[in-house]
Amino acid sequence: MNLLRIACAVVTLALGASAGAAQVATSQYDNLRTGATLDEKSLTPQNVNEKQFGKLGAFEVDGAVYAQPLFLPAVEIPRNGKHDVLFVATEHDSVYAFDANRPNDPPLWHVSLLNKRRDEETVPARDAQCPFIQPEVGITSTPVIDLQSGTLYVLARTMIGHFFKDNKYFQSLHALAITTGAEKFGGPKQIAARVRGRGDGSKNGEVQFDALRENPRAALLLANKTLYLTWGSSCDVDPYHGWVMAYDPQTLEQKAVLNVTPDGSEGGIWASDTGLGADADGSVYMATGNGTFDAASGGRDYGDTLLKLELHNSSLVVTDSFTPFNQAQLSDADADLGSSGPVLLPDQPGPHPHLLLQPTKGGMIYVIDRDRMGQFQAQGDAVVQRMHMAGGGYGAMAYWNGHAFFASSDDYLCDYAIANGQLTLKTRSSIKFENPGATPSVSADGRKNAVVWAIATKTWNGAERPAVLYAFDGNHIEQPIYTSEQNSKRDRAAMATRFAIPLVVNGRVYFGARGEVEAYGLLK
Repeated sequence: MNLLRIACAVVTLALGASAGAAQVATSQYDNLRTGATLDEKSLTPQNVNEKQFGKLGAFEVDGAVYAQPLFLPAVEIPRNGKHDVLFVATEHDSVYAFDANRPNDPPLWHVSLLNKRRDEETVPARDAQCPFIQPEVGITSTPVIDLQSGTLYVLARTMIGHFFKDNKYFQSLHALAITTGAEKFGGPKQIAARVRGRGDGSKNGEVQFDALRENPRAALLLANKTLYLTWGSSCDVDPYHGWVMAYDPQTLEQKAVLNVTPDGSEGGIWASDTGLGADADGSVYMATGNGTFDAASGGRDYGDTLLKLELHNSSLVVTDSFTPFNQAQLSDADADLGSSGPVLLPDQPGPHPHLLLQPTKGGMIYVIDRDRMGQFQAQGDAVVQRMHMAGGGYGAMAYWNGHAFFASSDDYLCDYAIANGQLTLKTRSSIKFENPGATPSVSADGRKNAVVWAIATKTWNGAERPAVLYAFDGNHIEQPIYTSEQNSKRDRAAMATRFAIPLVVNGRVYFGARGEVEAYGLLK
């Protein structure tokens, strides 16, 4: 029995989907963040090749696309009939709905989240003091869709003013109707929070959320009728903290707030644009980056820590955690635990049925028992397994049929077999992915016809270059079966955005780039 199919189905149906319909309402396909779709009937290792597969077109938009596109079938658009819809968010604070089957066509609808009555603009990269997202910062985190209410939730950054010293900065949660893009539930809701603490930037015993310094990168999570948002930094410009906020998706009211370093500094939650994970029991999992850690000695600071959280009344409670024994050295070396997002495996045989995979910037993969995460042990990590990678981990692994796929920075795509809670390197590709590596996606028809997809993006300080889409046979990843540069005149993608994640659904592959979303599929 395919346990992964069951786990994904549980998450999908919890989001309110109709069984049997291909849909992608959240980052990496599901709340386990497996990175795999198991109902792909059209694309196979036999027909994904230069002759039969290629670029079909592009959806033009008004800014860079860092957020992973989302997809819903048969959406009824007022006065326009039913369409398979691709939802796209841009750094120009725009959200689009396109007919997913008609690249090059105008959008079904398009809304700007900039309030022109207030003269709102996107945040210039110079104001954020960070060159990673250029030239403007708007929507970076992948949105999430509530299928029951037909709502797309988006977190947007905006600014009022024209000179740095006089500017005012905002972040807002938007709830948009999937059929029209209209605001719902009285939105948007401006993000605001403060907690008791003496940490970096505190005043009068409180740490306040800073809409300029706090940078949302990790994908939004909708789990157990709660919407979760997180924040890290822009290029580690202080003062900043890792924040987690829970919202009611029907009212947009804030339910709970957690600052992971209230008495210290940093501890950002960014995950290279992948998402927090959630299990069926209601627990939420996320990893923090470099920062103060004193929780093992009675403190409240959780830098470089994998956290298991539960929402109790109006509080986010840490119910378990894992912190590497060498956390202080990792933090000093800028070797974040939280540079990647967690992947929660479906139930496994053996003594550790509930496993989690966490790659790190320091070049380690931690295999962690979600029921006994290990906390902090000064003499050595109490985890199921520690496995070295050749490079740092930026993104998330993809899981399919007992295998985990990942490309660390300046390394090859690797296939890790999983048995009895242990990873074993089975094989690796001949293709090396330069910094930052790649977050793969897997498409398969259950246990067969698996294709592993990965995108070569751009280095943080390198020259602009086209994104390159790679496809590999899921059972034999040594050589790619397709690349978008094999027939570059026909298939070349636009300029890359960092950390792009491919979306595979209904025989098509979509991913964000500068000024457009690319669409690939079988050629007619």
